[in-house]
Amino acid sequence: MSEMETELEESDAGSVLNEKANPCGVLVRPRELRVMLRSVPAPAPGEVRLQMRCVGICGSDVHYWWHGSCGPFRLHDPMIIGHESAGVVEALGAGVTSLQVGDRVALEPGVPCLQCQRCREGRYNLCPNIKFFATPPVDGSLARYVCHPAAWCYRLPESVSLEEGAMCEPLSVAVHANRRAGTTIGSLVLVLGAGPIGLLNCMVAKAFGASIIVVTDIDDRRLAFAETHAGADAVINTRDLDEHDAALVVQQALDGAQADIALDCAGLESTMRLAMHVVRPGGRICLVGMGSSAMHVPLVDASSREIDIFGVFRYSNTYPTCIALLASGRVNVKPLITHRFMGLEESSLEAAFETARTAANGAVKVMLTIPE
Repeated sequence: MSEMETELEESDAGSVLNEKANPCGVLVRPRELRVMLRSVPAPAPGEVRLQMRCVGICGSDVHYWWHGSCGPFRLHDPMIIGHESAGVVEALGAGVTSLQVGDRVALEPGVPCLQCQRCREGRYNLCPNIKFFATPPVDGSLARYVCHPAAWCYRLPESVSLEEGAMCEPLSVAVHANRRAGTTIGSLVLVLGAGPIGLLNCMVAKAFGASIIVVTDIDDRRLAFAETHAGADAVINTRDLDEHDAALVVQQALDGAQADIALDCAGLESTMRLAMHVVRPGGRICLVGMGSSAMHVPLVDASSREIDIFGVFRYSNTYPTCIALLASGRVNVKPLITHRFMGLEESSLEAAFETARTAANGAVKVMLTIPE
């Protein structure tokens, strides 16, 4: 047992919680979530202490919970989980003037160094020194109290709920992807994958002015959701189609044209191959999902048609845009929050994560609510 685990065992949340107790959802090891007590943090200069209210469960959270890893990042020590979050400012550190106690804010979970070349270019999501919630070894935000730099907390207008504020994090991925892809007025867009990120990419593409959006998946229920709630103009189940037949059906849905942009939110070899067949010469493919670590794809054909392929890693400079999209009503994320779990109890956390993992009962986005 590690020194940290020993400390956590001694601080188990089975005891009576006082007014300033700080229960946290801690991933001790794969498939073991515990509610532990940590000390209530004091905000350092430039920070605020927040009382967390809403924390969404992301696919990466589920990966850490179920496998102990996500991509190249691996869990070695117990870690507070969660990074899609919103809360209320409770205390100000020295020098904070941009926020006040009682402000409702969305938290951007990554804090970059602001000194490296990538940060200086404005691409701080690529900062090698970034500290990102719930990315080992950095603790996340599934706790009653969290301290965070005020500069990375964004005040929410009255028209935007705390749940919507927490949704700014996955929405940021979609905003960043559509910016990378160059989605604009009149774009013909193919979205591959109708999970939460695919649905959000569909919504953002519509908000950015895309004229036709086609969504593919192998789940009829999620495709129906994309058509009803995410603004998809056409949906196609590709389960029983080979890539050439699927490309023909997609082209028919695009009024006989090829796509200007493909947003691959599944990240599988099959979806990347389909994207390469569907995108027009000079078009763009944005690899958003991280499903396959290696792929066999027709790169020579893509090169001869000058198809640009863009990667997406998290996001940068997106939160103000996300809040504006939500406040204006141009993007409505409320239907995506299909399941809610209340409190910081182990039974509630286990049920919430299992629901997110299995997409049980039509789950799209699972939201945890932390009471005052």
